[in-house]
Amino acid sequence: MAFFVASFCTSCDLSHFCPMAERIIITIDGGSSCGKSTLARQLAAKLGYRYIDSGAMYRAITLYFLRNNVDMGNTVQVRSALKDINLEFIINPLTQQSEIYLNGEDVEFIIRDLIIAEKVSEVAAIKEVREFAVAAQQKMGSQKGIVMDGRDIGTTVFPNAELKIYMVADEAVRVGRRFKEMYDKNPNISIDEVKANIEMRDYIDTNREVSPLRKAADAVVLDNTDLNQEEQLEYALKLAKKAIKALA
Repeated sequence: MAFFVASFCTSCDLSHFCPMAERIIITIDGGSSCGKSTLARQLAAKLGYRYIDSGAMYRAITLYFLRNNVDMGNTVQVRSALKDINLEFIINPLTQQSEIYLNGEDVEFIIRDLIIAEKVSEVAAIKEVREFAVAAQQKMGSQKGIVMDGRDIGTTVFPNAELKIYMVADEAVRVGRRFKEMYDKNPNISIDEVKANIEMRDYIDTNREVSPLRKAADAVVLDNTDLNQEEQLEYALKLAKKAIKALA
């Protein structure tokens, strides 16, 4: 599917777009439930950029592995499974939001289940899976004009991105956010389960051998513990405008 991409004049208000303006790559990294996806989605919408949810890609791969009983410790099985996986981001005409499709199936909501969350960090730590996903992500960003969030976007996927943001938030705030999100879908979930899941994912993400979660040296830290969505978006827009002006 073709994506419409626009940019804005560096001399104009951020809500006014100009096809002659420079387009950049914006990366947003950070731990689980730091608000990366929310900010990335909103920032992309404001800039007229594509939003790429790298986490959704790993979740979709995890879903495929679970459905097809792929032995994650068997390299031959993993490589064979990856050959049968096709991932696409398609705009939902009703919501105008980008949703991920796995082999032609819209799995945007299925991949948010706790069973996927409990396995995704394990799957994402597999060397072959990361190589598969990184190659796809780099292809998506070849024309720039994108906002992509994840764990290694600013360090591995796009180390030369014009703007890198590294998001952090207090653990209690992160647990509260994730609990609210998951409780709406599963009222039987406990806050202790959510806390344990976040701690487990943080540990795996920061300690894995391939592309661990870490802050890029040139990334701007955005601590949104005490910020609302409007405040963090305003801050990120200022950073984006500055990065684009630097190219003018």
